[in-house]
Amino acid sequence: MNLEQARFNMIQQQIRPWDVLNGELLELLTLVRREEFVPASHKALAFADIEIPLRNPTDAALRLGQCMLAPKVEARLVQDAAVQKHEKVLEIGTGSGYVAALLAHLSQRVITLEIEPELVAVARSNLQKAGILNAEVRLADGSKGVPLEAPFDVILLSGSVAEIPDKLLESLKPGGRLVAIVGEEPIMRATTITRTAGQGYSSNQGWDTVAPRLQNFPEHSRFNF
Repeated sequence: MNLEQARFNMIQQQIRPWDVLNGELLELLTLVRREEFVPASHKALAFADIEIPLRNPTDAALRLGQCMLAPKVEARLVQDAAVQKHEKVLEIGTGSGYVAALLAHLSQRVITLEIEPELVAVARSNLQKAGILNAEVRLADGSKGVPLEAPFDVILLSGSVAEIPDKLLESLKPGGRLVAIVGEEPIMRATTITRTAGQGYSSNQGWDTVAPRLQNFPEHSRFNF
């Protein structure tokens, strides 16, 4: 496989047509080597328009969202976050560490939370090999956030949730943004929530997609009594 041609095709044929047009991010996608964050058994699929499992597909835990999102979804979420060089970022759902690597290049500091110990070790190794020094991978339940590190300029959820817990919104600085995929199958919406002055928030829903669930976030009841 010609890796550079495959990377170019991914950006031009998948990511740009999905309205990812930020020049700095597009350049970054050529520099951060996605294939080095993909499990060895799936490296041939590193640039495909699919979700890539991070553990054995027969493992029940995989159904809980332990995968890399499709490249266009990752890129669109990062673009929506509009991260600046001076900002502190919280990512929830580290996975292999690829999105954390992108965020680290764009920000001052990244704290990224992963609930599975096996993936924590993988992400730490991947980030170290990539020379990323300003991203810290922590073993933690992302649904609880990290209140002692708050407030954050940006919080990005690398997976879907039914709703955003208040404790995460309260961890935003004024002017801070939370970016997540929110809703229920078959339609979920990419949502950006911005904290305004005091306890105020504004919300914008930009585009439709479907993504695996992050663990331990609240679900809506499917029954009415």
